[in-house]
Amino acid sequence: MLTPEEIQALYLSAKVALWATALCLPAGIALSWVMARYEFRGKLLLDVLIQLPMVLPPVVPGYLLLLLLGTQGPVGAWLLAQFGIVIAFTWKGAVLASAVMAFPLMVQPVRLAFRMIDPRLEQAATTLGATPWRAFFTITIPLALPGIIAGSVLCFSRSLGEFGATMAFVGNIPGETRTLPLAIYSYTHVPGGESPAMRLVYLSVALAMVALFASHIISRRAERQLGYASDRSLR
Repeated sequence: MLTPEEIQALYLSAKVALWATALCLPAGIALSWVMARYEFRGKLLLDVLIQLPMVLPPVVPGYLLLLLLGTQGPVGAWLLAQFGIVIAFTWKGAVLASAVMAFPLMVQPVRLAFRMIDPRLEQAATTLGATPWRAFFTITIPLALPGIIAGSVLCFSRSLGEFGATMAFVGNIPGETRTLPLAIYSYTHVPGGESPAMRLVYLSVALAMVALFASHIISRRAERQLGYASDRSLR
């Protein structure tokens, strides 16, 4: 049975992961489409920057976010002075740190899904009178849906387990920034914390497995529906 503190950590982790996924999704779709369809100067550099959080020690992006968005940082000080907004050491900062670390996992499958779509399908739609935006939302997005689902689930799962960047940027504040990984870390450093730490470890593994199973099931269902729709269109 989970204690109130453990339930609070679970709720905060879910909230942070959902908001991080929602934050990554529009930018991930737009950037993946651009990277899949266009060649331009600086594309390699942009690709490297997108993937950089995956190879950096997680504490590095977290510390950079703190320098930039802390109350003494250039952006953080401006937000505080102009709007009274504080991001560092709040759950909103945990969302931002998780989004930065999970964004590359969002982009990879979505970009691959866009690359597998024949651009001539969009061109055919535009020649039949559809605007580019309508062709994108009625042709491209539905065809890329399995990749978008996979990227969203990977982003959610990565956000759920984010530790290093969160610790560096927002700390380990009970009820505010203490997510499941931070709660596990905290329990391992107090006497008698082995039992609650193991409960949260089992819970984290179960949540990750459920998310991955759901991703596979939803992606396969979407692929079958797309295949069925394609078959009907060819008859």
